[in-house]
Amino acid sequence: MEQRAHFSKKLEDLKVEVLRMAALSESAVHKAVKAFLESDADLAEEVIVGDAAINTLEDKLDNFTLELLALDQPMARDLRTIIGGQRITVNLERLGDEAVNLAHRAMFLSTRPPLPHNPKMESLASTAKLMLSDALKAYVDEDVSLVGQVCRTDDKADDLNIAILRQFVSEMVSESRIVERGVHAIIGARHLERIADLATNVAESVVFIEGTSMKHSCKE
Repeated sequence: MEQRAHFSKKLEDLKVEVLRMAALSESAVHKAVKAFLESDADLAEEVIVGDAAINTLEDKLDNFTLELLALDQPMARDLRTIIGGQRITVNLERLGDEAVNLAHRAMFLSTRPPLPHNPKMESLASTAKLMLSDALKAYVDEDVSLVGQVCRTDDKADDLNIAILRQFVSEMVSESRIVERGVHAIIGARHLERIADLATNVAESVVFIEGTSMKHSCKE
């Protein structure tokens, strides 16, 4: 009984550390989005510098996960909890990377005249942030009902990304002066769409952890 209680404590510690990493990654995404939309170089630099803390936590969680698997030999739900947490960790690190990529676009755009206001870009940014928030809430609350919501919203993110691409291509054809900035904006939109994809991956990991029907999966 004491051994089980000790192992349960380790699982709780694992979730706490995953959530700590999630907080850092989500904060990086929010800062990067704001930096990108507002061409804020200082905020973008903050995102780039802060990525080291996310990478450090990933290394710590990798070691913790390996220790749990090697020493405790978990089964059933406990095993899914550990492997699912590891999957989420991988995607959180990638979210940090996408935030850095977006920050680099923000730094470039901060050195050029501003592009016209783009409601579609703002909508894509809001959609990606909402998906990430819902995916993390699904993990915290162990709520697979949120997974379907994240998956359905991913289609909206994909559509917005395509619409932004078409809009900028059309604008660049008619006005060559915005080509360089337009290309960076298109790439930024792709990073936003990728953030939405990674949020979907996090949501799917909740399905894995809970061991529920694949009808809740985004691949269904």
